[in-house]
Amino acid sequence: MVSFLRGKNILITGGSGSIGESLTKRAISDGSKMIRVFSNDENGLYEMESEYGDHKNIEFVIGDIHNEETVSEIVKRIDIVFHAAALKHVDRCELYPLETINVNLIGTKNIVKAAQKENVKRLIFISTDKAVNPIGVMGATKLLGEKLIAAEAFHDKSNTVFASVRFGNVFNTRGSILPRIEKQIKNGGPITLTDKRMKRFFMTKDDAVNLIISATELAKGGETFVLKMPLVRLEDLFEAMKETLAPKYGHKPSQIKTKITGIRPGEKLIEYLLTRFEVENVLETKDFFIIPPLNEFNKNSSYPNAKKPKNLQSYFDDMKTLSKKEILSILKQVY
Repeated sequence: MVSFLRGKNILITGGSGSIGESLTKRAISDGSKMIRVFSNDENGLYEMESEYGDHKNIEFVIGDIHNEETVSEIVKRIDIVFHAAALKHVDRCELYPLETINVNLIGTKNIVKAAQKENVKRLIFISTDKAVNPIGVMGATKLLGEKLIAAEAFHDKSNTVFASVRFGNVFNTRGSILPRIEKQIKNGGPITLTDKRMKRFFMTKDDAVNLIISATELAKGGETFVLKMPLVRLEDLFEAMKETLAPKYGHKPSQIKTKITGIRPGEKLIEYLLTRFEVENVLETKDFFIIPPLNEFNKNSSYPNAKKPKNLQSYFDDMKTLSKKEILSILKQVY
């Protein structure tokens, strides 16, 4: 099959992050005509250029997403925008809400307006499960980002198709929980766990990129695509990481202790993938959920093999967490 990215000019904001780099690799392998990697991380761009600079169709551009003039330049001659630039750390966003608004909302507004002006074909906004019933700044800005994308899809008179993808946690991305726990194991412990009841939905980097590409291809405008992800109890994940990594660093798993630190501001015991309102209106395929824009809830939008699910609330209420054996199997792929 010919990739949807083949022959396209691609812009990746937040391109030096883990998801941005994974999208860059995918765009290279799928034969994109030109790839523009945009980030405010100078060192991250330098490292990416060192690794991928031999590919003549890649540009590395430094700048801030909340600089409207800069953003208006980077979208020129672009077919598809993957908008991954964001502040993502819950506790940092709580401490610096105005900066979070500047990046996550004003930055999104800038890239949307520039895409409309330049008639970009498609723009995909990278969101998070923290946008579901948010209690913190980061989740709230991501929810508003989704709403902005859906509203622009409704009002937009250009040819741009806007859509969002909603992620869970991604295994072993930069700044995620896994590198931090690995470092604690390397040092002989203790590892830090906020609460033994803590659960999270997880996906691999490949899962994340596949979801983004699928959403790009299927989007009609204003939807949010959500991958069906396994639910993981963090205590089980950390125990599996001890078994996997402690011997690598010369420790016995039983020697690595766990310290309970308490829930951080803006953090929930479990993140959900959908709100109750969305559960009542969502469409389902084998691999993901499709949340239609508000103005489409009472219409029958057509997507391949998508249907209205039955008893979806029980799907989440009855969902079991992965066993430690299943987690160990995934960690073997990661490490």
